[in-house]
Amino acid sequence: MTVSYEKFHLKEVINASGKMTILGVSKVSEKVMEAQRFGGEHFFEMSELVKETGSYLAGLLQVEDTQIVSSASAGIAQSVAGIIGQGSAYHVYHPYTKKITKREIILPKGHNVDYGTPVEVMIEQGGGQVIEAGYANMCTPDHLEMMITEETAAILYIKSHHTVQKSMLSVQEAVAVAHRHNLPLIVDAAAEEDLFTYSQLGADLVIYSGAKAIEGPSAGLVIGKKTYVEWVRLQSKGIGRAMKIGKDNLLGFTQAVEDYLLVGSETGASMKERLVPFVDAINQLPNIEAKIVQDGAGRDIYRASIKVSGEKSAKEVITELKEKDPAIYTREYQANNGVIEFDIRSVTEAEMLKIVTRLTEILN
Repeated sequence: MTVSYEKFHLKEVINASGKMTILGVSKVSEKVMEAQRFGGEHFFEMSELVKETGSYLAGLLQVEDTQIVSSASAGIAQSVAGIIGQGSAYHVYHPYTKKITKREIILPKGHNVDYGTPVEVMIEQGGGQVIEAGYANMCTPDHLEMMITEETAAILYIKSHHTVQKSMLSVQEAVAVAHRHNLPLIVDAAAEEDLFTYSQLGADLVIYSGAKAIEGPSAGLVIGKKTYVEWVRLQSKGIGRAMKIGKDNLLGFTQAVEDYLLVGSETGASMKERLVPFVDAINQLPNIEAKIVQDGAGRDIYRASIKVSGEKSAKEVITELKEKDPAIYTREYQANNGVIEFDIRSVTEAEMLKIVTRLTEILN
C-alpha cells in the first residue's frame, strides 16, 4: 500500500500556523526531492560529501565555510561545543570534562525563550553554562558587557519572533561587544529569510533552519568563519554523532539553498494580495473582525488577524478548527487576547476556502 493519510490513520492538515516543526515545517520542491532521491540511491565518502557541500554553499553565501547539520537546534549545541572545545580531540570525546572551565555562554535574558524547547537546553547540551544579561524587557550593550568574565566562551544572539523585541540591543551592537573582548558571536537565525546580513555584520557563526524559510528537508546550516566552522564539523565525532544527517538530506538541502537564492520566498506584497479576498470573506461572518497584519518581528510576512467576540472564545474556535479532517492549525500566540492569526505562506486558495467554510460552521 502506497503512503497516504489513510494508511497511517492520520488527518490531513491545513497549515495556517507558519513553518512550524509540529506540522513538519514546510513542503519541498520537485527539484529538492530529485536531489534527495539521488542521495538515497547512491553511496558517498561521507566526510567528503559533508566538506564539499559545505564548501559549495560557502561560495553561494559568500562566507568562509559552512556545515550542514541535522537541525538549527543541533546547530546551537554543536556551535557551543565547538567553541568550548576549540578543536581539541580530548574535548570531542569528553565534552563535559571539568578540565575545561571556559564554558559561559552569554545571551540577553529576553532571548532565553522556549521555541519548542528552551534555548538553554541546547546551550547546556553543547556543554555551555547559561549566563543571562539584562532583563526580560531590556538588554543593552552595557548589560551584555558587564556579564563577561574570564570564563566566557561566546555570546549568543537569538534573532526570532519568539524573543522579546522591545528595548533589545541589535546584532551589530552584540558583534561590537563580542569582538571588543575577542569573543565569538553566535547568531541563531533559524527562521530568518536573510542568509547574508548577519555574517556580513560580523557574526562569527550564524545558524539557520533548513526546513523553514529555505523550504528544504529536515536540516540545519551553520555558516561563518572557517576556524569556527571546522570546530563545529569536528563535533560529528562527539555529540554530533547523535545528530547526524543523512546523504539524501545533505544533497536535498544543498539544492534547496541554491533554489532559494535564485527564486527567494513569497514576497509580502504577494501575501497581502492573496489575503484580501480571504479577509473580506471572514469579515462576513458573525462576531469576527478580520484585518491584515505584519509579522511582529518586522519580517516581510503578512497574516490575517481575526478578533473573536461573542459566545465562543478564540481558544474554543482554535480547538474546533483542529478537531475535524482536515485539521486546521493557526497561530495561537494571542488567543488569550481573543486573537487568532492565519499564516498563508503554505496555504493554497482551495485551502483558504476550506478555512472560511469551517469558520462559518463553527461561528454559525
